[in-house]
Amino acid sequence: MIENLFHAYTPLFTWIGLGLLLSRFIPDSFLKLLGYGLYWVGVPLQLFVLARHTDLSHGGLIPAIAVAILLLSLFLALLIWWGLQSVASRKVQPEQVSLDLPVETSLSSVNSLARASLGSFILATILGNTGFVGLTLAQVLTGPANMDWAVLFSVTNNVVGTYGIAVLIASYFGNKQTKNHWWIQLRDLLTVPSLWSFFIGLNTQFIKLPEVVESGLEQAIWVVIAFALLLVGLRMKAMKGWKSLKMALVASMLKVVIIPILVGLSATYLGVIGEARLVLVLMSGTPTGLSVLILAEVYDLDRNLLASSIALTFVGLLLALPLWLAWFG
Repeated sequence: MIENLFHAYTPLFTWIGLGLLLSRFIPDSFLKLLGYGLYWVGVPLQLFVLARHTDLSHGGLIPAIAVAILLLSLFLALLIWWGLQSVASRKVQPEQVSLDLPVETSLSSVNSLARASLGSFILATILGNTGFVGLTLAQVLTGPANMDWAVLFSVTNNVVGTYGIAVLIASYFGNKQTKNHWWIQLRDLLTVPSLWSFFIGLNTQFIKLPEVVESGLEQAIWVVIAFALLLVGLRMKAMKGWKSLKMALVASMLKVVIIPILVGLSATYLGVIGEARLVLVLMSGTPTGLSVLILAEVYDLDRNLLASSIALTFVGLLLALPLWLAWFG
């Protein structure tokens, strides 16, 4: 098992490490371009290919579980954030507001940064890397009979979570000059390219493409993953500041420890045991998804907090995985 896990994590450390090495030489403009490219082309292509091979015979059980876990994560993130902010607000003195700017301008800037941080904290908690890390772990640690569960969970997490709920959150909390209205969030949701590519993939399952095209699409997924991991490494240079690390640590504990334990205990209570339970725990406890960096580029969120969360959850995964296998395997 250790050898299989080594092979599973090799591309993670390879591409993220390369990004760290190149981060000194790559301008921020390239990072933004790479983020937009993944958002508009890379991830939609990945979801299109996954949708073409998704078995829907299991009905709505797995998607319902995936959505329930997303909502649980959202609730816990909001609850903990508000608790931490209420404690912190008691320590903030009025004179801490910048005296170099008018009071209205200072308060507006503080509120804008706080909104972006809250949105980033929520995204770091609810969005997992189910598309790559989750599916890889499920393939290594469980049998082929449970892979349909993992694929359906991953697709639901991407469609409903990453490019559904997460787009609404990012659009609402992002640092943008335009005022937020409900129709702006609705517009952003309906124009998400990944949603359209997923439904196109579902409705073209009956169309058999030439073998060379199918093979090319499968290889393209790994190219997308490589660029996404590279973006993580490039964004690691944004990790600075203890405040963001503290909030990222809280989000990471929720993501890779608390939520998977709650899911495992709930599955046990409902009679789901063995590899099926392990799949749910693995998919709910994957590290913070790389897609949060793409959303951060598009909607101008707190990149520092998100990059820190990704790094910490990857470390947390290595520490938590033996516990998941011992308790829920």
